[in-house]
Amino acid sequence: MKVYLRTFGCRANQYDTEAVRELAEAGGHTIVDAAADADIAVFNSCAVTADAEAELRKVVRRAARERPALRSVVMGCAAALEGDRRGEQRIASLPSVEAVVAGADLAEIARVLEVTAPAALRTRAQSGTRALLRIQDGCDEHCTFCATTLARGANRSRPVADLVDEALVLADRHAEIVITGIHIGTYGADIDSSLGRLMECLVRDVSRVRFRLSSIEATEVDERLTDLFVNAPRRLAPHLHAPLQSGSDRLLKRMGRNWYTAATYSAAIERLASRMNVLGLGADVIAGFPGETEDDHRATMALVERLPFSYLHVFPYSPRPGTGAIRLPDPVTPTVADRRSAELRAVAARKAAGYQMGRDGGMADVIVIGAGPRRHGLTGDYLSVFPSDDELPRGARFDARLAVSARGVTAFPAVPAASI
Repeated sequence: MKVYLRTFGCRANQYDTEAVRELAEAGGHTIVDAAADADIAVFNSCAVTADAEAELRKVVRRAARERPALRSVVMGCAAALEGDRRGEQRIASLPSVEAVVAGADLAEIARVLEVTAPAALRTRAQSGTRALLRIQDGCDEHCTFCATTLARGANRSRPVADLVDEALVLADRHAEIVITGIHIGTYGADIDSSLGRLMECLVRDVSRVRFRLSSIEATEVDERLTDLFVNAPRRLAPHLHAPLQSGSDRLLKRMGRNWYTAATYSAAIERLASRMNVLGLGADVIAGFPGETEDDHRATMALVERLPFSYLHVFPYSPRPGTGAIRLPDPVTPTVADRRSAELRAVAARKAAGYQMGRDGGMADVIVIGAGPRRHGLTGDYLSVFPSDDELPRGARFDARLAVSARGVTAFPAVPAASI
């Protein structure tokens, strides 16, 4: 059977798709690059924004037109919310869709693919240059804008030993492993462990590979993680993506993000940055959340200006069915939300350019990503660079000196990457 895979959304979804890829290949199926060539397509859906779900519907319809005999399966977060749809077109009614699988139910996916279900979630070799390792699923918080908690359920951590075993295998094929999940900062709360303890085990037991944390709350970076960031930057990449969402305490409360304030967020970032020579810092910010005033927006702008961000992901607020935010008064018009988004992106672009210039002449730990026209390098602090040596293969890791120009950042190999 020929199987086409398509992922929408976050790295946790991407990991789940890699698990389906391994499931299909272990069952003797062939993965193909286009839905038109497939017998069955598996679409891994996202529910974060309305645009993500609209794109899913468009892609599923197009695939059905290109391949009338196609059998389609939709899994992931949007699929998990299928029962909550009122007044919306249900995913199951889309052409060619024969199964809607909530979340990452591999047993159900295995049934549809007519293969044996795995005893445990695990991958061995992934399609990307960098591997993904999902350490937990679900979230115990209840942000009023977020449908992911509704789709993914409560926090559930994977055992440390299983994660070390999977990482050991992935490290034979990938130079970097990205630690991902829905709320990775709460890893271990249900199994008497913590993210810091897990990372200590991974760094100790899995040699050579560079680990990178995906999105983590700033106030959840404990002393164990801080110590790894500061003292082992070749093992734990000096890069933090810490969701901010707003710099206004009043708005953070409306968002249900009650575990931090603008002040505690700032303190956590400044404490870490003060101990590191190099730190790539990113954040998510929502513009136009219900009730956001110009004062709230200015507070966010001021906080972004003050902290050492190297990039931002800015999103206009997107109402999601079933979330608390859709019942909040004082909606912000799309025009105002778009204007505020543009202002935040302008600040982010200026700060990104400033951070990039500050790295001119500095050293970096670089991994070659992709191939052909998409070939580039990724530094530990999450800068995209051009390797000066075109002969370096995909996945190569090397120490480099960075040179910034109008073209971008070029990485000149210095010496072979030191043994770790």
